Amino acid sequence: MNIVTALSGVVIKELYRRKDFYVLFILTALITLVMGSISFFNDARIARYLKEICLMLIWISALVIATTTTARQIPAERENRTIFPLLAKPVTRWHVVAGKFLGCWLASGMALVVFYFFFAVVSGTRDSHWPLLQYAQIVLLHWAMLAVVISLTLLGSVILSAPSSNMTICLVFVLGILLLGRHLNQVALEQPEPIRSLIYLVYYVIPHLEWYDVRDLIIYEHKLIAWSDCALAGLYAFVYSGFLLMGTWLAFRRKPLHL
Repeated sequence: MNIVTALSGVVIKELYRRKDFYVLFILTALITLVMGSISFFNDARIARYLKEICLMLIWISALVIATTTTARQIPAERENRTIFPLLAKPVTRWHVVAGKFLGCWLASGMALVVFYFFFAVVSGTRDSHWPLLQYAQIVLLHWAMLAVVISLTLLGSVILSAPSSNMTICLVFVLGILLLGRHLNQVALEQPEPIRSLIYLVYYVIPHLEWYDVRDLIIYEHKLIAWSDCALAGLYAFVYSGFLLMGTWLAFRRKPLHL
C-alpha cells in the first residue's frame, strides 16, 4: 500500500504543476462570477439558468481533467523510459495500475472540491442559502462517477497507443452515455429481434454514469437523495471500476514495455 500511495502522490503533484487545472478553474470562475450580476434582472429563472450553465461547466471541466490526466500516465512513463527503473524496484505492474488510478482519482477529487466550493460560495452569498448536504451528495456522487471514467481511460491508455485518441474516444463514450444511456431500453422496445436483444445487452453492460448526475439538487432545490441509494450508487461505481482495473492489469502485464 505504501508503494501505491507513493505512486499516487507523484500523479497528484504532476496535475497541479500543469496548466490544465488552472485554465479550467479560471474559466469556470469567470462564468460563475456572472451570477453576481443576476440581481439586475429580477428574475429567478435567470439564476436557475446560470446555475445550470455553471454546473455543466464544472462537469465538463472535471471530465477533461480526469481523462487528460489519466490518458498520459502510462504512455508518458513508456515514452520517457521511466517505466524501466520504476519496475526494476519492488514494484509490480499491478502497483503501477493501482497507483496511477488512485493518484488520478484523488487529484480529480481535489479539483472537484475546489470547483464546487467556489460555486457554493458565490451562489450562497447571493442567495443566502447553503444546502450543504445537497452539495455533499453532488460531490460524492460526481467523484464516484469519475472513478469509472478514470478506470476506463486507464484501460484505454494500455490498449491504445496515442493518448490523444484515447482521450477523444473516452470523452465521446462518456458523453454518449450521459446523453443517451438512459434511453437505450426505451429504444430497444421499438426494435425487432435480434436488434432489440443487442441493444438491451448494451444497456445492461455499459456503466450508467447518468445515475450520478444529480445537479437538480441545487438547480431546482430538490430534497436529499436517500443516503442508502447514494451508498448503492457508490458501490456500483467501485465494483465497475474494479472490473476495469482488473482488465487494465491483465492487458498491461501482457504488453511489451518498449516502444
